[in-house]
Amino acid sequence: MKNTTIKEVAMEKSKRAFLKYALGSVIIVGTGGLSSQKAVASPAKISLDDAQAKSLKYVHSSKIEGRNCANCALIQGSDGDEWRPCAIFPGKLVSAEGWCSAWVAKP
Repeated sequence: MKNTTIKEVAMEKSKRAFLKYALGSVIIVGTGGLSSQKAVASPAKISLDDAQAKSLKYVHSSKIEGRNCANCALIQGSDGDEWRPCAIFPGKLVSAEGWCSAWVAKP
């Protein structure tokens, strides 16, 4: 049987306490990060009544052949999505079939 000193017992308790608090902190911080991500609302579809949309003559369905938001250099997000973010309209989604006067061909 191993003889344990008071110092060794205290050191072992300190290690356990440290690990317990460290793990608890990681769990709290980790779950806090997830809950804050859930709190972020997804962007809304842009309204034709939006002042910036009106000033840029934005429409949900382009009438100009070969020019729509899906093939504009300013569109963001994933190809194929019906509604996507745009650099011109931060925090709002535009229709992939839409168009505005800021349209720029993808390189």
